[in-house]
Amino acid sequence: MKILVIGSGAREHALCWKLKQSPHCERLFCAPGNAGILQIAEGVAAPVKGDFSEIIRWAQTNQIDLAVIGPEDPLSQGIVDRFEAAGIRAFGPSAAAAQLESSKAFAKEVMAAARVPTAKYHSFSASQLDDALAYLESIGAPVVIKADGLAAGKGVTVARTLDEARQAIRENLADQRFGAASASILIEEFLEGEEASIFAFSDGRHVLITESAQDHKAVFDNDQGPNTGGMGAYSPAPVVTPEIANMVEEKIIRPTIAEMAARGIPYRGVLYAGLILTKDGPRVIEFNCRFGDPETQVILPRLRNDLIEVIEACMHGGLNKITLKWSTDAAVCVVMASGGYPGDYAKGIVIEGLDAVPTDERTMVFHAGTSEKNGQTVTSGGRVLGLTTLDPSLSKAIERNYELLPRIRFAGAHWRTDIGQKALRRMAQ
Repeated sequence: MKILVIGSGAREHALCWKLKQSPHCERLFCAPGNAGILQIAEGVAAPVKGDFSEIIRWAQTNQIDLAVIGPEDPLSQGIVDRFEAAGIRAFGPSAAAAQLESSKAFAKEVMAAARVPTAKYHSFSASQLDDALAYLESIGAPVVIKADGLAAGKGVTVARTLDEARQAIRENLADQRFGAASASILIEEFLEGEEASIFAFSDGRHVLITESAQDHKAVFDNDQGPNTGGMGAYSPAPVVTPEIANMVEEKIIRPTIAEMAARGIPYRGVLYAGLILTKDGPRVIEFNCRFGDPETQVILPRLRNDLIEVIEACMHGGLNKITLKWSTDAAVCVVMASGGYPGDYAKGIVIEGLDAVPTDERTMVFHAGTSEKNGQTVTSGGRVLGLTTLDPSLSKAIERNYELLPRIRFAGAHWRTDIGQKALRRMAQ
């Protein structure tokens, strides 16, 4: 098969790395890719924005058998619909189904209809700034403010005080901080508990949930500072017991997929459930309509199945004939970020030491924001690299990760030093 991956981040690098292992993969392409991806896949220069005409023409000309869509933006803009209309099979939800991520209000509506447990909320448009501020005063803090649309993982503010909440509301509705994504917001109940992530493959009727993972959104240690796209992850997350995983499947994933089917919007692809584990059980924080990042960097290295065969089952309605198989190793990913991230940061900084990290089946360097310049690998994004290590012992996987990470160097690099510590504390208890 000739396979085309769409995207340029560490998620797409992990996807390419996993797809490349399949005997079904004859040739692998990526548009646009990054410096790491282009070591294992052939780069495609055609743009993946706008109406997707150029990338579709390229795929037709090159007889692509399967397109695998990584990021949320093209999914929400209908790239799967466009590929399939052109006769090219594409893995991912339709634009209508991707509303589960592209509109938090739509997702809440679906969850309410499916009786999926989630936080209470109220939505407000840009013309309702005063109403939003008045509602905030009536409920108090802590509270969660969310931009309704896609904001690259940065549209959520967990406001501990009323002043923080007022600022977030004004930045969204008055200042349009995230552009169109800020045209409306959700003011949401603050839930106490530990966060976790579970992916689910879906063929529109059947589902298979993956092993759990835990992301680390805040930029600094001990979950301090602003939210990012993710500073690291580990899998499995011991906070997700078998009982909780079963609850997530039966009370969250299956009802959501069934509700989408009932609406005539069958969901085919990967559904990511971002969860908070409250004293009353798991609650949905958000749905994402694709593989999460950085969770993909710890989930796929543990998956023992041929990913292409799982994807084919999703696309043809045969997911009930698949059993997911997992490595018993723990996996840890630590993200190296550019100086200043998640705020402003410089680009084009030379990265050194990549060849000082030995890579094998238990050590991978997934590129996120990198490119090639004058024969050197340089930074091109906020999150630059993700180092993933595996070991039967989570503590040893963490130890090895932090031993290897400093071998990679670029000016301004920073990373969290506590990835996985929540799991170790829980295991010690």
